[in-house]
Amino acid sequence: MLSVLFIAVYAVPILDPGLDPRWRRGCEAANLVIWALFGLEYLARLSLARNRRWFLRSHWFDLLVLLLPILRPLRALRLITALSVLNRRAEAWTRGRLAIYVGVTTTLLVLIAALAVLEAERGHPDSTIQTYPQALWWGLVTITTVGYGDFYPTTLEGRLVALAMMLAGIGLIGFVTGSLASWIVERIETAEKSADESADSALLLREIRELRREVAGLRLEVGSRPGAGPPAEPGPPESRPR
Repeated sequence: MLSVLFIAVYAVPILDPGLDPRWRRGCEAANLVIWALFGLEYLARLSLARNRRWFLRSHWFDLLVLLLPILRPLRALRLITALSVLNRRAEAWTRGRLAIYVGVTTTLLVLIAALAVLEAERGHPDSTIQTYPQALWWGLVTITTVGYGDFYPTTLEGRLVALAMMLAGIGLIGFVTGSLASWIVERIETAEKSADESADSALLLREIRELRREVAGLRLEVGSRPGAGPPAEPGPPESRPR
């Protein structure tokens, strides 16, 4: 809930440049408070960890995105904190549905990156990104590695966002390519397995038919002998002749 609220109070002042100054200050204050709560959450997790050294080594990225936004050019990295918290929750919700999870995460990443680059670029004289639709278009062509070049960041903060988007785009293409290749291989293996099972079933049916013909032939042969009756059923062991 705090992550969603964090994104909302970050987005409102950017999407509405004419927002009342009191609401703007309120959003900025809420932004800082929630970011501080993320820091307290990290400290709480650190204090509850059985092995704190292992926790620091395995969660260094969380600490990095909490400390780096102190620098103004890197303040958009606060959004990564919100995304990481949402990621921990969504991973449990969508387990076994990796494609849906990646699609939702990618969409959220494009929307948030567009906000971050718009905040960084709007108002600069050399910038080509001045509205949110332009920022969204830039985010889409960047994460898909198309790169038309009609919109591009010129500030340091905007270029850092672009760097993150480029890396995300490479990862997205790798995931899609790998998933498609895995799906094709799985379909081929399933088809081959079905073909093998069909061949085995046909062979088994053919052998059963041959056995039936042999049994029918033996019955005719026994029945054609003089005085031969139907084969007797075996009786209980004590009634059998010794």
